[in-house]
Amino acid sequence: MRTSPIADRLAKLPAVVDGAKVVVGRPGAPRTVQVLVDPRCGACAKFEAEGGETLLKLADEGEVRIEYLLASFLDRGGVSGSVKAVNALRASVDAGKFAEYHAAVFASQPKGRFTDELLLRIAERVPGLRGEAFDRAVAEGTHTGWVAGAEKGFEATGMQGTPAVLLDGKPVGAKDGSMFDAAGFARTLKDAGVGA
Repeated sequence: MRTSPIADRLAKLPAVVDGAKVVVGRPGAPRTVQVLVDPRCGACAKFEAEGGETLLKLADEGEVRIEYLLASFLDRGGVSGSVKAVNALRASVDAGKFAEYHAAVFASQPKGRFTDELLLRIAERVPGLRGEAFDRAVAEGTHTGWVAGAEKGFEATGMQGTPAVLLDGKPVGAKDGSMFDAAGFARTLKDAGVGA
């Protein structure tokens, strides 16, 4: 299990739950970007390691706020553990560790499925995350109702798959594939007026 190379920056990023979304970044940021991901989506893990880190750096610099819509449609067969992972991600917001844990979950995506045990092991890589409240939320599925609402929020966007990044409601970085390349995605965002 790897940790993010920008873990120190992620530790400072505020995150709040806003309805079916988790919003990361400063309230006064000039632009808002929506990110649609499912924890078990392999392409999402690739995006998070490249374009996702680019966005998080911009959030750290106060350029954007990121609205995460955490999908779990890959659990429709009941086997991937997406619901468990999104539940754990929601619990990490309460612990003030969402950005760090989010990066760690995608960096540690299993070949099989997410289990409670794996999600707790990943949490050990995030200083200060493990504790009675977080561990209980993971074990008991405390936020599964919220997870269902987050999936509905994803479906309401009309997007058919993940990953997707929406700027002003329009997809960016997918057609040209730049969302999978940190430098390329930074250029794409700059061309759209985001970042320096």
